[in-house]
Amino acid sequence: MHWAEQIAQRIIDRNPNKEEYVCAAGISPSGSIHIGNFRDIATSYFVAKSLRKMGKKAKLLFSWDEFDRMRKVPVNVAKVNSDMEKYIGCPYVDVPNPFPQSDAKNYAEYFEKEFESSLKKFGIEMEFRHQAQMYRSGKYKDYILLALKKRGEIFDIIDSHRTQEAQEGERDSYYPVSIYCPECGKDTTKIESLSDDCVKATYSCKCGYKGSFDFTKDFNCKLAWKIDWPMRWSYEGVDFEPGGKDHASINGSYDTSKHISKQIFDYDAPIFQGYEFIGISDSNTSTGKMSGSTGLNLTPETLLKLYQPEVLLWLYSRNEPLKAFNFCLDDGILRQYFEFDKMYNDYKNGTANELTKSIMELASVEGRNLDLVPMSLIVQLGSVVNFNLKMLELVFEKIGTPFKYEEFKDRLERAKFWLEKCSPQDMNKLRKGRNWQVYDSLTDTEKEEISQLYAFLKNGGYDLAELQTELYAIPKRIRNLTLEDKELKTCQSAFFKNVYKLLIDKERGPRLYLFLYAIDKNDYLSLLDFSYPKTQEEADSEKVAEEVVEEKKVEYGEPDPVADFKEEIELSDFEKVDLRVCKITKCQEIRKSHNCYKLTLFDGKDERVIVSSIKHYYTPEQLVGKKIIVVANLKPVRITGVTSNGMLVAATNNACGCQVIFVDDIVPEGTQIK
Repeated sequence: MHWAEQIAQRIIDRNPNKEEYVCAAGISPSGSIHIGNFRDIATSYFVAKSLRKMGKKAKLLFSWDEFDRMRKVPVNVAKVNSDMEKYIGCPYVDVPNPFPQSDAKNYAEYFEKEFESSLKKFGIEMEFRHQAQMYRSGKYKDYILLALKKRGEIFDIIDSHRTQEAQEGERDSYYPVSIYCPECGKDTTKIESLSDDCVKATYSCKCGYKGSFDFTKDFNCKLAWKIDWPMRWSYEGVDFEPGGKDHASINGSYDTSKHISKQIFDYDAPIFQGYEFIGISDSNTSTGKMSGSTGLNLTPETLLKLYQPEVLLWLYSRNEPLKAFNFCLDDGILRQYFEFDKMYNDYKNGTANELTKSIMELASVEGRNLDLVPMSLIVQLGSVVNFNLKMLELVFEKIGTPFKYEEFKDRLERAKFWLEKCSPQDMNKLRKGRNWQVYDSLTDTEKEEISQLYAFLKNGGYDLAELQTELYAIPKRIRNLTLEDKELKTCQSAFFKNVYKLLIDKERGPRLYLFLYAIDKNDYLSLLDFSYPKTQEEADSEKVAEEVVEEKKVEYGEPDPVADFKEEIELSDFEKVDLRVCKITKCQEIRKSHNCYKLTLFDGKDERVIVSSIKHYYTPEQLVGKKIIVVANLKPVRITGVTSNGMLVAATNNACGCQVIFVDDIVPEGTQIK
């Protein structure tokens, strides 16, 4: 049984006669909704779908927590509007829209619209709750009054789930609700007094405003998260809601809210499912290009440029919530498409087992039909013909798989996007001239192999099978080998590599017989013809290439002598050093400084600037988007006219120069190095 069906069965067993079950999810529109947050929705969506499959009525309820306070300004927002920090403490729904090109009425609506437009592509239907409207319309009035009357009990519950001891007087001064100030709009208020009936309060704000508040008439206030969550469970009748694994920890948010739900609101908390966070696999940089050098934003909309919606849903569906998985920006994405196609074909052919059927049914998008043209084939051949549709159709026809545009169009743009943005090194483009450097390095036997291939291709008159046979026969014939000779495969492999290098400057490429058969041989035949001398143009091109290589070459010396180790320190001494993972968002040159860059970082809470003397070792493009380790608690110091708030960690040695210590992109900003 699929994990979502198991959860659905638990929901039914707990309350078998309920008319309609409620599966909930919620996200704060603090910025672009990350694809990792999408697991919140996918998990509830699959459970609701499973309930319906079991013949039950189920509602998928999504809450926009737009009444939450703004805690920080995302980097992409700060780049557009540097004046947004003044709204920290205001509810997102009251913060102006920072993007002038959008017609969104406010900050929250901009990111809500961005996310909701991508949901439609998954075929996910849900009922939305906008929490600002819910609070300000007075719908939660009775719950707020109840929480105020039972504020002592709520404090005791919260206190029982934390490790530190309560301070003297903390219980008496505790209030479970925050009032948004009518003057500055922020939640920087403090309740000074509350009437005996818990209806009226006096309060003051850090901005200097003082006022009174009637909880039966005034609704510009919000319950604290661990009270707000169970209050909404009770109000909506929620039966299931997932959350990140941090919420699922012992004495975490769910444990505390579950206790409050039962004791304060007399409601049994919904079944909860924690989920693991999602990573990014990118073998090229180990930091995730999509959030780094390419500047791509890891939203569902962005991932839909790489993955079909069914494939994205399939990744969530086939992995149990507490199992981590990666979205692949490297060639792992081709493996994922291959595995999806295999499972989908088994499902369509009726050969799939029950678990596979459930996985594929949950991943289906109503109204869409899939044509499974292999993604790897589109990638391999698409770049060769520069993604020209007519040429690609002709190529498919030539190799015996006459796919038409209507069949591969859904994957074509995704293949192109992946190659251009994530894996440009996998583009298969023919050279513009002969590669004499490679040819001159070949043995006489290897040169004869190239000569015979050229002659065979030039004469033409072969079909695909004959071309494939000849490619394997050339090294066998020239070297006088038999099928029993152990070195035959090695020689054939070396021959293929030489052909690839002469044609596309790489040792590997698309299947060679398909490649040579699919494209017009007049486009590449000259690259294999070394029967005439090097032209002046080829000689000039080689000279330029050699000069570029010489410019890039960095000379290092012998390793420095290993320095003596410093005197021993206590653990407490080491613990004074606060090492944090930070992400480089900007790298700027400093006027009149020959050695230093001004690096703008995001440290998990705020932006910080450090100055580092690494200008001779890295270009800005090599740094922006990368995550590094920073000594975060150094006293600020002025360097070349810029205040530096920290120091990055790097290794320096005569044998390697300066090598910055980079951190895998899966590690969140602000993480401590212990």
